[in-house]
Amino acid sequence: MNTNLQNTTSKKASAYSFSSLSDGLLRIFIKVGVLPFFLVGALVIFSVLSSHFLSFQNLTNVARQSVYLVLVSLGQMIVLITGGFDLSVGTAIALTSVVSATAMVAFAGMFPDLVWVVILLGILSGFGAAVLIGSLNGLGVAQFGVSPFIMTLGVQSVGAGIALFITGGVPVSGMPYEFGNFFGFGRVFGVPVPVLVAIVSIAVMWLVMNRTKFGAHIYAVGGNIRAAHLSGVDTKRTLFLSYLVCALLASLAGILLTARVESGETNLGGTIALESIAACVIAGVSLRGGIGRVENVVLGGFFIVLVQNGMNLTQVGSYMQMILLGSLLILAVILDQYRYRRIVGEQ
Repeated sequence: MNTNLQNTTSKKASAYSFSSLSDGLLRIFIKVGVLPFFLVGALVIFSVLSSHFLSFQNLTNVARQSVYLVLVSLGQMIVLITGGFDLSVGTAIALTSVVSATAMVAFAGMFPDLVWVVILLGILSGFGAAVLIGSLNGLGVAQFGVSPFIMTLGVQSVGAGIALFITGGVPVSGMPYEFGNFFGFGRVFGVPVPVLVAIVSIAVMWLVMNRTKFGAHIYAVGGNIRAAHLSGVDTKRTLFLSYLVCALLASLAGILLTARVESGETNLGGTIALESIAACVIAGVSLRGGIGRVENVVLGGFFIVLVQNGMNLTQVGSYMQMILLGSLLILAVILDQYRYRRIVGEQ
């Protein structure tokens, strides 16, 4: 009799523990999304398949490689929070690369002894191209009410065509050596310059999103654009600036990538639109708008590069990598829809 009672008690305790664990995991999922679960899964799987995966050298390499995706994902996050998305970030990178490289080559001929002036003018020219892309996207979406999908897809096509027209499909070389040596491979106090640029950008973005009116307006527009408008928020200005900032962050990544490869390339950032959206969604940024955090997006970008690195170490083919990353995005979107319904249901 006592044995049966003990067994019954033990089963109830086990069921209660399992229920408590499930409730705890569900609360984590609702609060931060799928990222912690995906991150733990990736660490376990790839550490088992490759002994080099968790080495300090490999993780440092992943952190350095993730800089470019993190910068683009931060811009993509802003647009996603407003309820849109930007498919033209890859074109912003390519056009920045081509324009900045072409400008540096041209200015180097005019001012051969003013190397850093040439570099500065080239960088500003690249940012100017990004301002044009961001302004077109912002005007189309905010002023004329064009769907973000159609607007950014159209700008992506136009920008890619302009980049190819400028270069004829040939990489632009002949930039100052100092540009690649500092922005691509340089270090400040032992920290790689691209990593330092990313850290500063992350800090600025966190302050903007959490401590400024502009950040509050972005969340308000994404949460309910009509309510935001009635509350006095200039929704058109907020949308315009969101797409402009997104393009500028992509342009910054383009400058760093150009310095890394030491040439202006039209094929830079070819897959980064999909990867940045995937990084944001996996990081808990809702495709419906109004939800997203900077620190989570940074981890989301790191996770995507970590998975790519793990697949390279385990010799997964490039075609299969595309399939797996696309599948991750689909799964993340499905889980995001479920999470959004739970959040709305609890309010």
